[in-house]
Formats: sequence, structure tokens, C-alpha cells
Amino acid sequence: MTDTTLDLGPQARIVARLAEGVTDEQLSGPTPCPEYAVRNLLGHLAGLAVAFRDAGRKDLGATTDTSPTSALPDIGPGWRQELPKVLEELGDAWRDPAAWTGMTRAGGVDLPGPVAGLVAVDEIMIHGWDLARATGQPYEADPAALQAVHDFLLASVDDPTRDSIFGPVVPVPADAPLLDRAVGLSGRDPGWTP
Repeated sequence: MTDTTLDLGPQARIVARLAEGVTDEQLSGPTPCPEYAVRNLLGHLAGLAVAFRDAGRKDLGATTDTSPTSALPDIGPGWRQELPKVLEELGDAWRDPAAWTGMTRAGGVDLPGPVAGLVAVDEIMIHGWDLARATGQPYEADPAALQAVHDFLLASVDDPTRDSIFGPVVPVPADAPLLDRAVGLSGRDPGWTP
């Protein structure tokens, strides 16, 4: 797709700050992902951070082979310490230019490095929005990540398999903020509230 790299660190730090703002009372609350409560969303974020960290490192094995749909994700008792740590490691892994070259794997799928990097930033940016919406926190995505995710999702609109990954596009006015347009392209309603 491209040989351009993107720093995932700023977006990973945004998600880590959002996670810090989650109260224990919010863990069972709904999210824009109908099958996930907040605790499941946090578990998914932790799992994908590990998988894409290892994909960036080309450290292929159990963490990169497991499908994200193999089990309902959940958090463990140490999630408040673990999630920020693995998000930071994710950003660090993708700062290495080698992460963006060759082939890697995540979720049991072999991907070119540049595609895996874009999927990783899409996952943390869109699920960051999910977390912010679910917990009533303000959300301002990293501008570079937001542009990359919007362009990535826009390029997938005509792919016949996209709905099985993202869900059907939710129509959003062309003059809506870029974040709303990206959220709509991801199959979410930008106006969602719990």
C-alpha cells in the first residue's frame, strides 16, 4: 500500500488516558460494539495491543495466531497497569521502520507490514472512540492517526468483504468532522450514546 510509516505512540497514549478514566462502575456498561461491555472492550484493546506489538516486532506465535473472535475478551485484575504498558509497547514496536516492511501476522492473518500497521492504528483509534463514547469521556484522536484511518477505511468501501470486518458504512454528511466520517466508515453511528 505505502512505504510511509506512522507513529502509533500518540494514539496509543490517548487510549491509555481514556482507560485511566474508566471507573469500576462503568465496566459493565454498553459500548458501540453490541457484543462488548466496557470490560470486554478493554480486554479487546489489551489483546490487540499485544498481538499488533508482536506483529510489529515480527515475533510471530500464539499472540499473533489467535483470532480476535475466538473468545469474548475480558480484563484481568491487573488491567489498569497492564493496558497502558502494552499500548506503550505497541507504539514502540511500530516506531521501528522494520515493522513496516515485509510480511507479518495478526489475528491469524498474514499481512504486509504496512497493512498491519494501518490495521493496528485503525483498531486503537476506532476502539478509542468506542471507549470514550461508552464512558462519557471527550475524545480527540491523534490527527495523523485519524487521517490515516479515514483514508484506510475509505479505500475499503468497495471491498466486498469489508462488512464482515467493519460492518456496513453508516452514512455521514460529507462536511461532517473527519472523526465522524471515519467512525461512519467503520460501521458505527457517530451519534451513538449509551
